Amino acid sequence: MKKLTSIIITLVSVVLMASCFAGGGMQQGGEVVGVSGKSFVEPTPYGMVKIEKGFLRVGLTENDTLWGADIPAKEISVDGFWMDQKEITNSQYRQFVNWVRDSIIRERLADPNYGGIDAYKISEDKEGNPLDKPYLDWSRRIPYKNLSEAEEIAVNSVYTINPVTGEKMLDASQLNYRYEIYDYQKAAMRKYRLNPAERNLNTDVTPNFEEVVMISKDTAYIDDDGNIKRETITRPLSSYYDFLNTYIVNIYPDTTCWINDFTNANNEKYAKLYFSSADYNDYPVVGVTWEQATAFCAWRTEYLLQGLGKEARQMQRYRLPTEIEWEFAARGVEGNPFPWADSTMKNDKGCYYANFKPDRGNYTEDGNLITSRCGIYGANSNGLYDMAGNVAEWTSTVYTQAGVQMMSDINPELSYKAAIEDPYMLKRKVVRGGSWKDPESMIRSAWRQKEYQNQPRSFIGFRCVRSLASTSNPRSTRTPVVSARRK
Repeated sequence: MKKLTSIIITLVSVVLMASCFAGGGMQQGGEVVGVSGKSFVEPTPYGMVKIEKGFLRVGLTENDTLWGADIPAKEISVDGFWMDQKEITNSQYRQFVNWVRDSIIRERLADPNYGGIDAYKISEDKEGNPLDKPYLDWSRRIPYKNLSEAEEIAVNSVYTINPVTGEKMLDASQLNYRYEIYDYQKAAMRKYRLNPAERNLNTDVTPNFEEVVMISKDTAYIDDDGNIKRETITRPLSSYYDFLNTYIVNIYPDTTCWINDFTNANNEKYAKLYFSSADYNDYPVVGVTWEQATAFCAWRTEYLLQGLGKEARQMQRYRLPTEIEWEFAARGVEGNPFPWADSTMKNDKGCYYANFKPDRGNYTEDGNLITSRCGIYGANSNGLYDMAGNVAEWTSTVYTQAGVQMMSDINPELSYKAAIEDPYMLKRKVVRGGSWKDPESMIRSAWRQKEYQNQPRSFIGFRCVRSLASTSNPRSTRTPVVSARRK
């Protein structure tokens, strides 16, 4: 009997031990097999196409004998990304302008000095607890009819009257967009670690816990006169907030660029109508500086994240393409010198491949005088339109004569956040693609131009990119190609 009892106890013990290890190492034979999880399938962003990772030779392999321009060449590998299929249009940018306008109106409708209507701001959570930072209620429509006196003051506060013509128009000086960007790259650098023991991996060096590390960050504010003041401040590193940069940008396009860019030309019509008229809705926005284009990317990211749930953690920010990403995408999967298959400017039917200046002074030979509607010419093999001509496009890359020679050969980028007090020469950015006013040689994928980041032009626009949330499966990537050696 005692023997039987002992056997039963032993069997029970074995069962209990097995249950303790169920789902653990015993089940896997003691091997480390990793933690499973649900992968994130990133939906295709609206209006974008996927550019698969690959390899290219950036620039020209021979000097340009026509212009004498030295465009450096380098072999580079690039990760995949999403890119706008077309250039940002007047209609899309006007949505940004209207959003900023409406946010100002909503703030003032809730402001006791204007409308004083609390309903335009959400100040409590679902349980009725007060929020530390109330936010605008975008579900509440702005009243434009049957306004009370207070509401009328709030709505009309963003408009101005031309004292000469009597025309009512938006007060562009008020359309300021404030955004913040966390500098992940600087935060990752060892010299800026908050814990002094992590700043140097050399164990022969004793950490200096009294060391004061200075860090620079961008900040901005609006003074009492309504002027934007931007500063780059340097102070001792103290918290993660030292990596958060704040910007305020006036976002209304400079419509006078049509007059300022062309001396002794009658372009008044474009200055008045190009951005505001619905006739130009599908044309590329111009008169937008690099700073304004960057602000648009920040707003587009914010606008996207507001409509997402937990998936927002996976999404990468909209941004301007790097110089290398732009050329990689423009060349197509074959690495062509132009976005099309050969170096001719016309197809076999005699139609031009792009909107540019085909002949000396004859802007209309390709069918357009200035810009054209986005996407009316054929796409390249990546599915991208107007990567040559129409408008040149801002990139995120700072301009240097050495260009790609100073960059890494994997996902290269050369950026510099110029402080307001920096020399003007340090505020030049790379512009790619050529425009409606440029000749054939300047619309090649390798051609590099430069412009100052605060300079609006009637021939410069932009498009956005977004890094992939995850690296593409190697089986789905393009065959690595080398760019054409022809100029």
